[in-house]
Amino acid sequence: MILFPAPLRIPAFRAYWIARLAATIAQTAMVIVIGWQVYDIARETMSIQAAALRLGLIGVVQFVPLFALSLIAGWVADRVDRRRVARLALALEIACAAALAFANWFDLISLWWLYGIAALLGVARAFAGPALGALAPNLVPRAILPNAIALSSIAWQSGTVIGPAVGGYLLAVSPATPYAVSAFLFTLALIGLFRIGPVERPAIDRSGGPWAQVGDGLRYVRRNRLVLGAISLDLFAVLLGSATAMLPIFARDILHTGPEGLGHLRAAPAVGATLTAIWFAFRPLKYNVGLKMLVAVAAFGAATVAFGLSRSIPLSLACLFLLGAADMLSVYVRQSLIQIHTPDAMRGRVGAVSTLFISASNELGEAESGFLAALVGPVIAVVGGGIGAIAVVLVWAWRFPELRLATSFDPPDVVDASAKEL
Repeated sequence: MILFPAPLRIPAFRAYWIARLAATIAQTAMVIVIGWQVYDIARETMSIQAAALRLGLIGVVQFVPLFALSLIAGWVADRVDRRRVARLALALEIACAAALAFANWFDLISLWWLYGIAALLGVARAFAGPALGALAPNLVPRAILPNAIALSSIAWQSGTVIGPAVGGYLLAVSPATPYAVSAFLFTLALIGLFRIGPVERPAIDRSGGPWAQVGDGLRYVRRNRLVLGAISLDLFAVLLGSATAMLPIFARDILHTGPEGLGHLRAAPAVGATLTAIWFAFRPLKYNVGLKMLVAVAAFGAATVAFGLSRSIPLSLACLFLLGAADMLSVYVRQSLIQIHTPDAMRGRVGAVSTLFISASNELGEAESGFLAALVGPVIAVVGGGIGAIAVVLVWAWRFPELRLATSFDPPDVVDASAKEL
């Protein structure tokens, strides 16, 4: 245990970490298989452009429940036991995985099955995101919170490395197999959350009604320009540069590889991200964190452009690896800033706003990429998105100088107090 990073020496955080890893493997395996099945079913009777449009709709049906429920889910995470909220969300994900396994096993699968289950997964993610995000800081001392955030990101990124590969390989066995394995992994994650004992609850502000308290999270983000800049930067950069949403198209019709190759392509960015997160778990960033985040997002855009232009599988994998590493640096800085700058009593609601923005960038990014690919083709859509992500960085560096000037994760009052002590 002495060789482990400090947060993993805490039993409750260790159970949380295992639960998040198992759930992420299951979720990303399901997402990659759902996307492949939607595109594969559509391509049997449609052109590439029409099938790309159907693939983009997956992002829409996942985003609608996230948009409708995320703010309420954040309020719930601040009012109800966060462990209980996360457990119920995982139970819904178990049901979704089991339903898709059943539909595939009995040859009932269709686009409507896939769209319906994707929407239910959006409901589960709407509640799981704020609850799990707000729970992690309750399990470790504040002094090692950046390390815990990096380790939590390792669990997530490692899951996104393993999940797509697992999904692709198991899909080659049978369509029902990846969903059955996902149901098992979600169950394992649920058991992990049951191993976390009671945690300190944040003080509940009972002033105003529920809707006013929900609005408090939005108002806090709007007034804290550092948090607003960090969240919105990710929103627009990933919304434009969502190359991973086009991977089924690139795997099948541009790079000409099968489900196994799709797993490799989907895993490549997560490999880069995981290695970056492991580095930060042992060597956390301390200086010029805002500027490094801006540079990382620009690198994310550049790697997206290079991927869109590539026709070589090794080069494409390298571009996706760099894309994931840059994205991880950005995620690490953003999540550390949000968690440390947000009072515990509001972490659920602020986390819900963050989840909403991230979901908008991911799910709407998938939809935008699919719709744009249907209009101008997948290559132009990916290359143009990468250029757009670079442009967003330039605008945000000017519009939010707080990001450029953020030298450390600590709020200004903490930094000033430390300086006085010295």
